[in-house]
Amino acid sequence: MEDFAHAMATFVRDHQSWAAPIVLLLAFGESLAFFSLLLPAWGALVAIGALIGVSGINFWPIWLAGSVGAALGDWVSYWFGFRYKEQVARMWPLSRYPELLPRGEVFVRKWGVPSIFIGRFFGPLRASVPLVAGIFEMPYWRFQVANFVSALVWAAALLLFGDVIAQIIEWIWRVV
Repeated sequence: MEDFAHAMATFVRDHQSWAAPIVLLLAFGESLAFFSLLLPAWGALVAIGALIGVSGINFWPIWLAGSVGAALGDWVSYWFGFRYKEQVARMWPLSRYPELLPRGEVFVRKWGVPSIFIGRFFGPLRASVPLVAGIFEMPYWRFQVANFVSALVWAAALLLFGDVIAQIIEWIWRVV
């Protein structure tokens, strides 16, 4: 995972005009059900965030790209769950862990709209909560409002975390 994050950050550092599209795709993949298990994108997003202050990359387009990518990933996951309902349970990895969907349903029904916010910030839940919300038909507009607002906050948090870490490291190097 570190190699992937480092490779993405190096590419963005060397090709800053590609930063926004790359961040959009990484956030989309990180938020897309099933695919997110294969793509370790959050580390790359934090690493790209670390470049913001030290390389002069403009925060706003990167933040918007990350937000849109994350929201679109959740939107597709919601749609997939809504469209394929019971068939989703027969797909990997849910077919290997049949208890996940009932637990996900309890979580989404208990927490409602806040489950979208909670899920956005916890890796194992990030892509599965929207899928479950679609399967169990959370009202569409409630889901979308929570989806887009939480995507804005999540993208900012990851990118700013990376930026703050980079500033701390830079400060330490100056002091030492």
